[in-house]
Amino acid sequence: MVSIKDVAKKANVSTATVSRVISRPEAVKEETSMKVMKAIHELKYQPNVLARQLRKLETKTILVIVPDITNTFFSKVLRGIEYVAVSKGYKVLLGDAGNDVAREGEFLNVLRQKQADGIVLLTARMETSLIEEFALDYPLVLACEYIEGSTIPTVSIDNISGARKATEYLISLGHKKIGMITGPLNVVLGRDRLKGFSQAMARHDLPVEPSLVQEGNFTYDSGYNMMLKFLALSNPPTAVFAANDEMAFGAVKAVKDRRMRVPEDISVIGFDDIEFSSIFEPPLTTISQPTFEIGTTAMELLLKLINEDELTRNQYILEDKLIERQSCVSNNNPL
Repeated sequence: MVSIKDVAKKANVSTATVSRVISRPEAVKEETSMKVMKAIHELKYQPNVLARQLRKLETKTILVIVPDITNTFFSKVLRGIEYVAVSKGYKVLLGDAGNDVAREGEFLNVLRQKQADGIVLLTARMETSLIEEFALDYPLVLACEYIEGSTIPTVSIDNISGARKATEYLISLGHKKIGMITGPLNVVLGRDRLKGFSQAMARHDLPVEPSLVQEGNFTYDSGYNMMLKFLALSNPPTAVFAANDEMAFGAVKAVKDRRMRVPEDISVIGFDDIEFSSIFEPPLTTISQPTFEIGTTAMELLLKLINEDELTRNQYILEDKLIERQSCVSNNNPL
């Protein structure tokens, strides 16, 4: 079956341009419109008329799907989304997937049933083909998580670079035996942050020991349990990089429960810079994401899709930065 993507490829234009030619031809240059119509005719493309008609029924509501509402990282992203949404007369519905891929898919029916005008996905754990097909017919933006190689409008940071930066910082303090608590490796964030860690270690000819890489699931409990594994080793790491702040908090608690100290006995660095990081004891060194800006940029992109405006770019990679606090110190006894 011929899709709008096939037409766009043949006409050498974006899918958004094909959509405008079908729904608002007056908004497209005549030369471009003719090229698209020629591709439609040659491919015998049949537009999804029902989806197009439903899109024209405004609800002034957008849906935001989060993977886990208990993760405080998403609070500022949501504030950014709502800040722009409210200023443009939109309400925000929140859907908590509870880390359940099936529930993520169920939320898409909110758009199919025309209960919202567009959707911001803060999670991308469904089948890639399902998300991409859905994005062809409905306004959809990905934020925080992303799909490698996809053309879906996306807002995120460079997680590989951020993780590399965190690891390089520990190395600069003289640490050579460094452990990592990864996020779930079936999620792109978990894989990319592990990749950044491995790249930094390789750059300095430091081995990534299998026993010093443990898979967590972005929760406090997993950080606690994985750190206990590190501390049970005969030669534990002098520093640990946790792939998010929640796991870093759990890791610090595990160190304290073993009557050791952070950072004197072991340094800990996190990722995200959630609000509690600065008042935690000790205050957590971490990689800060521009969470509010991620939210505002995602909502502005979604509004362009809803209004069928031309997108000047699809991918937005925002800057992260290292926040130095008191959970890391120089290693006085480098191996």
